[in-house]
Amino acid sequence: MLDALNALSRRIRLFVSRAVISFVDDTRTVQYVQARINAVETTGDMPRYAEYGFTSNPPTGSEVLMIFGNGERTNGFVIATSNAEFRVTALKSGEVCIHDNSGQKVYLSQAGMVLDGGGKPVTITNTPDILADTPMLKCTGDIIDNCNTNTRTMAGMRAVANLHTHPITNVQTGTSTINTQPPTQPE
Repeated sequence: MLDALNALSRRIRLFVSRAVISFVDDTRTVQYVQARINAVETTGDMPRYAEYGFTSNPPTGSEVLMIFGNGERTNGFVIATSNAEFRVTALKSGEVCIHDNSGQKVYLSQAGMVLDGGGKPVTITNTPDILADTPMLKCTGDIIDNCNTNTRTMAGMRAVANLHTHPITNVQTGTSTINTQPPTQPE
């Protein structure tokens, strides 16, 4: 009886464990990790499950929380990951932040949403339309429209428009009408 209780106690103690990621395989339909539980025990090929619609590749050194079915180390999976080095701190109750290890983040704060590119470009692709339904759109830098063909900013185009002229030749008097020529300034 004591042997059975000891075996049950061991399985309960081994049911949940913390470890540190040493390798991530993100090439398969389910991500697999290798994690170091302690100085002498390392797991291999443990599936890491994530919420639908969210995926990440945690950097080496991230902590994981693992569950082992029946307390058997060969029958486990990762249910959570964390990395204290890159964790965004001081969130207020109810706030959410999606972030990575290079400073990029989407912060849903109580004061409003903040998109921080971490000093990298932000690209919006594969959308037929973008609507900014707001009474005021503000930009602290220049805007270039038709950027694949246009080299001027909107401020530069405004300067050309404000200063451009239309030469009028063969001016006539009376009620005659003359169309102007195209502007002489380049776009």
